[in-house]
Amino acid sequence: MASTSTIYLVTTLDTKREEIIYIKTLLDLKNLNCKIIDISTQLHQFNHLATITSEMVASYHPHGKSAIFCGDRGKAIVAMADAFKLFLMAQNDIGAILGLGGSGGTALITPAMQSLAVGIPKLMVSTMASGNISDYIGASDIAMMYSVTDIAGINVISRKVLSNAANFIAGSVLFKTQETIEDKTAIGLTMFGVTTTCVQSISAKLHDQYDCLVFHATGSGGKAMEKLADSKLLHAVLDITTTEVCDYLFDGVLACNEDRFGAIARSQIPYIGSCGALDMVNFSSPETIPEKYKDRLFYQHNPQVTLMRTTPEENKKMANWIANKLNQCQGYVTFIIPEGGFSALDIEGGTFWSPKANKAFIDEFEKTFIQTPKRKLIKTPHHINSPQFCDLIINEFTQIIKN
Repeated sequence: MASTSTIYLVTTLDTKREEIIYIKTLLDLKNLNCKIIDISTQLHQFNHLATITSEMVASYHPHGKSAIFCGDRGKAIVAMADAFKLFLMAQNDIGAILGLGGSGGTALITPAMQSLAVGIPKLMVSTMASGNISDYIGASDIAMMYSVTDIAGINVISRKVLSNAANFIAGSVLFKTQETIEDKTAIGLTMFGVTTTCVQSISAKLHDQYDCLVFHATGSGGKAMEKLADSKLLHAVLDITTTEVCDYLFDGVLACNEDRFGAIARSQIPYIGSCGALDMVNFSSPETIPEKYKDRLFYQHNPQVTLMRTTPEENKKMANWIANKLNQCQGYVTFIIPEGGFSALDIEGGTFWSPKANKAFIDEFEKTFIQTPKRKLIKTPHHINSPQFCDLIINEFTQIIKN
């Protein structure tokens, strides 16, 4: 087998050794190369079962093994998660990874899984997989499998689930699709329903030359795009729809995090940004909206999504936040402001049409954004979904990609 075909089987051997050995036995029958990685946070007598012991993993922590084997379970889990992430990032033979754990094990294993490149098969068998798993998955391609029963030995149920898990990870290695050479380089674009016309038009016009990867700006979408930028899998970013910032700053449900635009600064890839859907904050059904917003302007997008129009004060805050983030970018950056409106609702005669709110954004952005030979601001009188705005984006992209 190739050196990159090793399957990492990760668990806490002090409590889950029977289950992980069962999985390894099934994989051995398929002649697959496996390593058992122990991430127990307390010392035990089963080190002989591990390819990599918990002490070996713990040694990767910046403060050494004592940070993990400290006697405090909460602190130990946090520390081991950090150590395991550093351990995993140092390996060069990972063909796939399967984790097995309860709440503690899942919290230990998945942050490290998130650090692996997109495309490496990742399966987490967990007692936590039937609830909200967004924190465990992040922006990665982790598959979660619910254990149904607690992971506490082999029984009539766990045998079926663990067998499926073994076959899942085996299939991902044995039937891996051979990548073909693709002449087109990949670029990332962000889109929302209210900016679809713009982004689809851009994608259609660039399709022949570029592999256009469109990300839904739902918080996780922006994180996924920036993860690919960090992984050097994108050649450029057309960040048309920066609406996740609204939700991050004003309690919405589709929020980015503090690191939005961070990957652009770190990777220095060519970047074109705009104001897509900065006129709205996303909430769920009306009864979920915080009381402090009760007197605001809303639009019922569907029974599960309620949109709130951003105010001039909120637009000023967003402009300052975004501009300061982009000021940290040393690569080529162009930010284009469509003065004719930021979304399908923010158009003359539309529900969210508010020149005053948009002007607050524009004025603050102009004041805060530091222009340099590589960092440029463009204002256009056109609407974000207009053909003229689309053409402007493409023209600027054509110029910036040459640098």
